[in-house]
Amino acid sequence: MSLSTVIPGPAASDLGDRSSRRHGRGFWAIALAFLTAMAFCTVPAPLYPLYMARDGFSTFMVTIVFAVYAVGVVISLLLAGHVSDWVGRKKILIPALALELVAAALFLSDPSLPVLLVARLVSGLGIGMITATATAYLQELHATHRPGSSRQRFEMVSTAANIGGLGVGALVAGVLAQYVDAPLRTPYLVFAVLLVVSIVAVALTPETVEERLVKPSYRPQRISADHGDRAGYVAATAAGFASFAVFGLFTSVAPGFVAGALHLPSRALAGTIVFAVFGAAAVAQTLTNRLSAPAKVRLGLLAQAVGVPVLLVGMHTANLAAFLVGGMIAGIGAGVLFKAAVGAVATMAAPARRGEALAGLFLIAYLGMILPSVGIGVATRAVTAGTAMTWFTGLLLVMLAGVAVLFRRGAASRRTPARSDRLAA
Repeated sequence: MSLSTVIPGPAASDLGDRSSRRHGRGFWAIALAFLTAMAFCTVPAPLYPLYMARDGFSTFMVTIVFAVYAVGVVISLLLAGHVSDWVGRKKILIPALALELVAAALFLSDPSLPVLLVARLVSGLGIGMITATATAYLQELHATHRPGSSRQRFEMVSTAANIGGLGVGALVAGVLAQYVDAPLRTPYLVFAVLLVVSIVAVALTPETVEERLVKPSYRPQRISADHGDRAGYVAATAAGFASFAVFGLFTSVAPGFVAGALHLPSRALAGTIVFAVFGAAAVAQTLTNRLSAPAKVRLGLLAQAVGVPVLLVGMHTANLAAFLVGGMIAGIGAGVLFKAAVGAVATMAAPARRGEALAGLFLIAYLGMILPSVGIGVATRAVTAGTAMTWFTGLLLVMLAGVAVLFRRGAASRRTPARSDRLAA
């Protein structure tokens, strides 16, 4: 009898563990890329006063530059925000990060106002592709790495990368512009390097979407509430609109207010203030993980309803402390409310349409970023910034009341079928 040597192959469990670890590493790689991209899009915020001094344009033009970015986001969400559901997450995420790199190159060219507008538009086009794609990618990597586990890690990391990244970009840019040579070039150079690293990280991450052999015919993003819970989806998008209205207002108005009305031209201070608002939002998102969805909605609405009037008082009295405290409270509310919206949409949407559902949410949210910022910019040509902010505060309070009504109706509509099912049983 001869003895044969058996070379054992890898056990199925070992292969599964390896795959799980790859998806776990990929989760953090995508989170890093997401955070870097979102941080890059707020790099210009503390630098606007420098552009204004160099090129001589007004606060109104700053809001236009900011709005051009948001318009780019909306166009991208309409045209490409949902396509990763068909072709895979990486095939959208890598080109989107490459667009951010192109925008960085435009900023580094020492741009005039027209080039600045083009750079912001290109950056917006990239971010529109990134937001929904990266959020869906993170959820799928989390589910593969930790099947059956709570969604809290995904929700915390995705919203922290999104909202926290916005604050990190402004802080890093402000500090670099204050203490390093070439303040209008160095921040973009640093983020160009980080974007290259992010592209490599995404390329090494496993794909989570199996590309369809027969792809559906292309169509732009539909704005549809048909994602399993129509009333819940409408309420979530309204919450996204209200949240981004506050974020957009603060990002576009705060640096000019600090440099102008408060006579504090420090770029580091402007970046720190923007960071404080978005940082407060990110921390609040982390600390509210264990709250129920309705509790998050109530907290978000209440904090915004309190914070924006306090911010308004700070503007009318030229009081930095009141302005900052109000901004942070409003940021906490906007962050928690937006987190509840993302979690609700990601839960209700079918996997094959998750990217589409999230793209729709971000599309409505970015419309909330555009309209109030441009509205205030236009209003300041006829009235003072304080008067324009007073109008905005009144409109926001009405909007928040509307969001509360929508969530209440959504909850009632979900209870009614459940009660009917029990009665039928």
